[in-house]
Amino acid sequence: MHGEYKMPGGKLAVIDLEIRGDRLVDVRLSGDFFLEPDNALHMIDAALEGQPAALSPPAIAGVVAAAVPATTMMYGISPDAVAMAVHRAVHGEQDA
Repeated sequence: MHGEYKMPGGKLAVIDLEIRGDRLVDVRLSGDFFLEPDNALHMIDAALEGQPAALSPPAIAGVVAAAVPATTMMYGISPDAVAMAVHRAVHGEQDA
């Protein structure tokens, strides 16, 4: 499954994932944004792995925000943008 979301005034967040049972698996976040530290990307992927596919976007955003240290710098992306990309992947939604 594939979902994309361009944050207003920001960059593109892309999620590729599978659903097994009712859980997110093989989650891979990518896009044209920047994260510091670099390993924050892996922290986000790991935090989303195994989450229920039925989570709401606000709940997904909370998972993402909790996954990275408070000092993480997110340039052109936010937990909400990642959540919207996940939601679109799970529900097969595209930009209008």
